Amino acid sequence: MSASFSLTMNNHMITLLLTIITILSLSHSSLSTVVSHDGRALLINGERKIILSGSIHYPRSTPEMWPDLIKKSKEGGLDAIETYVFWNSHEPVRRQYDFTGKNDLIRFLKTVQDAGLYAILRIGPYACAEWNYGGFPVWLHNMPGIELRTANKVFMDEMQNFTTLIVNKVKDENLFASQGGPIILAQIENEYGNVISSYGDAGKAYRDWCANMAVSQNIGVPWIMCQESDAPQPIINTCNGWYCHDFTPNNPNSPKIWTENWTGWFKNWGGKVPHRTAEDVAYAVARFFQTGGTVQNYYMFHGGTNFGRTSGGPYITTSYDYDAPLDEYGNLNQPKYGHLKQLHSVLHSMEKLLTYGDVNTTDMGNSVTVTTFTNNKTSSCFLSNANSTNDATIVLNHRTFTIPAWSVSILPDCKNEAYNTAKVRLFLVHIQYIYLLFWDVLLEQKAATNDTSDYLWYMTSLHLDKNDIIWSDDMRLRINSSAHVLHVYVNGEELVSFYSIGYEYGKEDSFTYIFEGKVNLTKGKNIISLLSATVGLQNYGPYYDMTPVGIVGPVELVGKRGDEIVIKDLSSHVWAYKTGLQGLDHDMLYSETSPSVRRWKTETDMPVDTQMTWYKTTFKPPLGTNPVVLDLSSMGKGEAWVNGISIGRYWPSYLADEDGCSLDPCDYRGEYDNTKCVTNCGKSIQTEYHVPRSFLRDDVNTLVLFEEFGGNPTQVKFKTIGVKGACANGYEGSTLELSCKGSSISAIKFASFGNPLGDCGSFGKGSCDIDAQPILIKACVGHETCSVDISEKTFGSALNCEEKTKRLAVEITC
Repeated sequence: MSASFSLTMNNHMITLLLTIITILSLSHSSLSTVVSHDGRALLINGERKIILSGSIHYPRSTPEMWPDLIKKSKEGGLDAIETYVFWNSHEPVRRQYDFTGKNDLIRFLKTVQDAGLYAILRIGPYACAEWNYGGFPVWLHNMPGIELRTANKVFMDEMQNFTTLIVNKVKDENLFASQGGPIILAQIENEYGNVISSYGDAGKAYRDWCANMAVSQNIGVPWIMCQESDAPQPIINTCNGWYCHDFTPNNPNSPKIWTENWTGWFKNWGGKVPHRTAEDVAYAVARFFQTGGTVQNYYMFHGGTNFGRTSGGPYITTSYDYDAPLDEYGNLNQPKYGHLKQLHSVLHSMEKLLTYGDVNTTDMGNSVTVTTFTNNKTSSCFLSNANSTNDATIVLNHRTFTIPAWSVSILPDCKNEAYNTAKVRLFLVHIQYIYLLFWDVLLEQKAATNDTSDYLWYMTSLHLDKNDIIWSDDMRLRINSSAHVLHVYVNGEELVSFYSIGYEYGKEDSFTYIFEGKVNLTKGKNIISLLSATVGLQNYGPYYDMTPVGIVGPVELVGKRGDEIVIKDLSSHVWAYKTGLQGLDHDMLYSETSPSVRRWKTETDMPVDTQMTWYKTTFKPPLGTNPVVLDLSSMGKGEAWVNGISIGRYWPSYLADEDGCSLDPCDYRGEYDNTKCVTNCGKSIQTEYHVPRSFLRDDVNTLVLFEEFGGNPTQVKFKTIGVKGACANGYEGSTLELSCKGSSISAIKFASFGNPLGDCGSFGKGSCDIDAQPILIKACVGHETCSVDISEKTFGSALNCEEKTKRLAVEITC
């Protein structure tokens, strides 16, 4: 009886459990998203969609910053966030993994999901990304028999292991769209088409293996390969670049996808600051959608910071701002952010027509084209003028439109212009508040110890007497080197510090050079010590992993015997090697609790302009919530830590050359490249370094600097960056939004409706004017944000304006 009752209860329990499992299964199934595609667009649950995406790399910001960055991206009109996965961050030591803090990929993806956005996951696992060693862990290089990014079993086994690890971690959290998660696309490899020819047939075999390996992961969403024209099906090949309107997928059933629309460019030590205008980025986007594109990703939407030693290159700066719509600190980079936000709104309003409408393009001559999307007697139009010098006049539907040179006008109803890529509306002006520092602790250091870092010592001894063949009064040391920075010491005294200039990105032999300098040797034993320093390992180019770094040899002494040149090769001598510098590992002088530092009696005792020196101070955090930066303009070269966390390398003493910058505003017209709109000639490319608020404590904090070249820490200071004011341009028939983002609008410095003159900070009234100040004071002062309908209904009719479209120019104070 008891056994029968127990069995019956067990059967009931089993039935109940099966029912619950079925319900949960059905519930999960109902939450899943079917992602597919045809030749026209990506399909989400069978509906063609426009996807506007932006790159945010999780390790280049902090978990505390992610929600705000993603929120601003969504407010800016994005549908998706794209990120690489960084292998060397997650597996710094073989089979030892790190998914904590900035490396918490799952938390980042869930933050994207919580915001209601899609995600594009570029697993790679080769990233490039101006990231150290392209994202590969350096231990790969040291595995016997390995060759990277080619048909090599040792490498492919490691690549498959890591790719499968990432896929399984994402699957375990149900983060693919097929599981109800945000990820709608995944990428395998990265820009392999740029280098595949260097690897020959083995490269083609590797590419095909990548595709098959990826498909075998069964993630339930499409895979993509960027910059790979021969990507095998079912992989979708995609475009990267400044412009992708001429790109055509390699299969008629693949949609036209732009994985990297470069919103700016990265910065390198000793270089100039690159800019890409808002007008040109918008022009490129509009042309892409005019020519059938439906998925577009900004690289970057927020660039962020290369914390620690993560920057690649070599010579990539700590800042990875990229002139992106969200700047390094997460502030709106105006006018780019606002100008693109308006474009996104217009494109979304036309989604059905762009993805389902019949397309007709008419060449009007002189680089002018009209493209019409029609569906059920409803039409949208793009009017593009690719001429870089002349404006164009177009008559369409009995209306006349003037299209500025190098611009696109978008007419959602083919009658009224809702947007023109050349008509930029909003600017922000930032202000900095300065906080001085007081230094009290220092350690001077020249010895070497075993450590893994940017630094490697090469040391040998040399015995000389007066009968040595090389002995003379004029001896020179000649070194064949590919060290990014070279320090030469002879008998404990530094001979020279030298660094390579003229590096060309992606050119593997740019750092190979011969150093030669006079050396004073003594009779008897001499010690020659060479300190090689790297500034980010190369991340791009065919066989980039094979690029030598350090002292490649030979190392020679060059002397004279009468008129005869005599050379003594030291390469065959016994050399000792030591990695790192004292303090960067076991002593950890950057730690707040380091026992190895000693206190100076007064600040006046503190040496300045001293090489290989450690400095330490304490400080209280700047008040408020604005982003914090550390001004290191008075320092030479080194690394900085706040509360034991590295905020990155610094090198403000390396100045750009004096030539190549224009004093005039950049002309957005004409094709852009990263040398077109550069500024900052003759200056350091980076003097300010981001310190995320999450790195700081409410009370006492510690700053430690390791100075390699010599600098003056008494001039180091913290700053906060806030919004001081904003300028805006708006055209009749549109709505202008003014915002101080975090503070209220305190005053309207200028406001004119008509044909105002000048630029932000120097606006003036034109021949046709209505004083708009009283209306804007009433609508905006005291508010954080206000919106204004730009029309005669709001401001009245201006005299002498004739029939031209009027403009509203505003300058506000925050």
